[in-house]
Parts: sequence; C-alpha cells; structure tokens
Amino acid sequence: MMSFTPEHFSLSDLDSRTRRIFKDIVESYIKSGQPVGSRTLSLSGGQRLSPATIRNTMSDLMHMGLLHSPHKSAGRLPSQLGLRLFIDGLLEIGDLTPNEQTGLEQQLTAAGQHPSKMFEQASAMLAGLAGGAGLVLTPNETSKSTAVKHVEFVNLDVDQALVVIVYEDGRIENRIMTRPAGLLPASLERAGNFLSARLKGKRLIDAKSLILEEIKSGQAQIDKAAASLVAQGLADWTSSEVSERSLIVRGRAQLLENIDAQADLERIQMLFEDMERKQELIDLLDLTEDADGVKIFIGTENPLFSLSDSSVVVAPYRDSDKNIIGALGVIGPTRLNYARIIPMVDYTAQLVGRLIRQSHTK
Repeated sequence: MMSFTPEHFSLSDLDSRTRRIFKDIVESYIKSGQPVGSRTLSLSGGQRLSPATIRNTMSDLMHMGLLHSPHKSAGRLPSQLGLRLFIDGLLEIGDLTPNEQTGLEQQLTAAGQHPSKMFEQASAMLAGLAGGAGLVLTPNETSKSTAVKHVEFVNLDVDQALVVIVYEDGRIENRIMTRPAGLLPASLERAGNFLSARLKGKRLIDAKSLILEEIKSGQAQIDKAAASLVAQGLADWTSSEVSERSLIVRGRAQLLENIDAQADLERIQMLFEDMERKQELIDLLDLTEDADGVKIFIGTENPLFSLSDSSVVVAPYRDSDKNIIGALGVIGPTRLNYARIIPMVDYTAQLVGRLIRQSHTK
C-alpha cells in the first residue's frame, strides 16, 4: 500500500494507473451523481482492468482519503480532498466556442443598457447553463470604483460636523457626523487635510486600512480627537458602501432537479437557508478580491456551506481602471460540471466588466 501524508498530498503520490482510475471515478461521479463501483468502471470502456484490480486501487484511494463510501456495500465517491486534487491537477478545461461566446454576449446585451437588468440576466443565464443557482454581487452604488479627490470637515455646532467628500467623477457627498469630545475647529481642518492627502486618487475602501494603521502606529500628525473622527468616518463611509451592494440569486429551482434521495433534499434545504444569509454570501464573493480569475470553494473550504456539501465557482469583474467592483458565479452540488462551468463563469465575468465599462463611456 502507498504511503502518504494527506496534508501534503499531490498527484505525484499516484502512479499512472491509480491516477487514471481516480480520474475516471471522479468524472463518472460528476456525470451521474452516483457512487461508482469497480464492475461499472471495468465495463465502462476506459479501463482494461479486472474488477478485482480496480477494487484494490479503490481501497488505496480510500486509505489516502481521496474516496469515501456512503454505504458499506455501495460504490465509491470522491471526498472533498479528492475533488480538490482532481480540480487542481486533472481537470481538463476547454474554451468556450465562438458561437457560445456570441450567445452569452447577445443574451446580456439584450437586457438593455441598465446595469440592474444586465445583472439579473447574468444571474439567470448562469443558473440556466450551469444547472445550479446563479449569483451576482453588484458594484456598490455609493462610490463604485470612484476615487476621492478631496475631503473637508466643516464645524456645525458643539456636537456635530459636516464632512464634504468630493469624488474624481465630480460627485459630491455631504454627511453629518458626531464630533468627538474636545475636538477643536483647527483640528477639523487638520483632519480634512490629513484625509485628503491620503485619499486623493484612491477609493475609500482601498485606502482605509493604511490610514487606520498610520493612526494606530501614532505616525499620523493629528491629535487624538481628530484621529477618532477620521476613524469613525472611514468606518461609517465604507460600511455604508457594503450595505448598499445588491446580491442577485436566480435559479434555486435548478437545485431541486435530479434529487434522488431524502439526504439530497435535506442538503439542498440547508443550502437554501445558507443563501438567505445575504451578508455572509457577500463576504464569500468578496474573497475574489484576492483572485486573478476563477476561484472555487468546495464543501467545508467555505464555512457558510460546510453542511450542505456544496461548491461555489466565482470570478470577479473589473472597471476601466482594473479595480474589482463585483463578482458573479454559480453555486450547486459538489458534482458541478467544473470543466464546463469554470470557463463559462470566467467569460461571463469578463463580459459583464466590458459591458459596464462601455456603458460608462457613453
């Protein structure tokens, strides 16, 4: 029997025959959703091996943690570790054909120029093509990806101050804030100059952590009351941006199709409950900030869906300055057709970003 360490497992730990059998098992599971038996695999045409040989290899794969058996006498299913290994090392991803790309573009452009209709269409389109639920996290409509040009604080009375935020696109926001105790008018001006210098040409959400770190380290040349005002303002302004983001979910009914057992139904019901937790789902999609392209979460890799045995395939879309302003993707059972869905999600994200950029130039 092969030796291995699950935490440091890689394809190099599998010989060519074991790798081929493992690949066939996962592909059969993704196609049918059913446990795969040794006899079924030996008759599938892809293996010229006896059922006994395949059973021995399956036993090795179970010992490695790559397969598991839902019942003692049933066939085998890929584990979460097995699916991750398959996706990272064995999955063959094709490109969308020109006709498929044209079809996706036509569907999105047919939704019209208004972004909200395009987002609705993108979510429904992904659900229909992928056999799961389609997700779209829209850009926040407060500052979107707009950089700040200038910040100024104006003294109102003993308890309040007005903050004026001027964005580079010409938009101006006025907000009332509670003044920290002991804040002098001169400190208000210094706080405005401090923020203007650090925010100029940057988005609020991008500059927030660096500004707060400067204050925390004591390097900011402003007094404690002004620092408190700045920190309060950054928290309020960026949290309001997040709350105004919209999450569009379409295609829940798709997840109810092809359910063969009560356990499947219970899993889907748990998934529906998870999807009602809007803010946590937004947080999940926001993880694409760290991704250059498609990102895949399998089962417990994301705590939000740890009980529903689900996979999420997501990709970010960008504005004209290449800032990530939103994300879209698909959620469904772990037997999603990854080879098909990954390029589809990737291309749809690129397409949505391009259409948004075009709409902003008109």
